Order: sequence, then structure tokens, then C-alpha cells
Amino acid sequence: MDLNKLSSRVIKAAIAVHKELGPGLLESVYQNCMVMELERLGLDVQHEVPVDIFFRGQKVQDEGFRIDLLVEGIIVVELKSVEELRDVHKKQLLTYLRLAKKPLGLLVNFNVSLLKDGITRIINTVPEAR
Repeated sequence: MDLNKLSSRVIKAAIAVHKELGPGLLESVYQNCMVMELERLGLDVQHEVPVDIFFRGQKVQDEGFRIDLLVEGIIVVELKSVEELRDVHKKQLLTYLRLAKKPLGLLVNFNVSLLKDGITRIINTVPEAR
């Protein structure tokens, strides 16, 4: 499936969850509902996916972090329920994308009045060779 179409379906699922529940709940509630909604849409979704950390080719830690949601094995979805998204949240997702070697991430903050104001799309670009 095309990456843009897939990300649109993930956003559609997030909007459906937010429309029914509204803001102000725990991140874990939104995560469980997102899994249910994505599966209802026929998408493969994994949650709390552990990612090992490597430094200079050597594993330094098992489960350095956990991906909130991994959709169709390619889109990382980082869920938040915070007053305001900060730059560090975006940088965190970009780091997750690079370490997990995934092309696209969605940062979704459910603690907003309109969900469209809480969604950020992050692309993992490969650095150019020098």
C-alpha cells in the first residue's frame, strides 16, 4: 500500500477515536482504542514494539525503547496526551524512526480540541553521502 494512503488511514483511525472519546484521557486508553480501530480497518498493527539499540555496530541495550504503534510494519505512531507538543517530542519520533529504520512517523496528541491540530507527520530522510 502507498505510504501516503496508509498514513491517511491511520489519521482517519485517530480522528475516529478522538471523535468518540475526546481529549483528556490517558495515553494507554488511546493506544488500546487505536489498536482496535486500526484492526477494524483491516490494518496490521503491533503495539509496544521493542527496539534494540546499536552503537557502532554493537548492541548496547535490548529494548532501548518501545514503539507505541507500528502499522503495516512501516509507519511508527507515537501517541501523546499532553497539554502541548514540544520540539523534543518531534525529535524523539525522528530518533525512533532512524533507530528502527522506518520511513514515516505520525506524532498524535489526543489532548487537543481538534485532532488535526495534534497531528505531526515526520519523514525519515536518509542523509546524503559527502
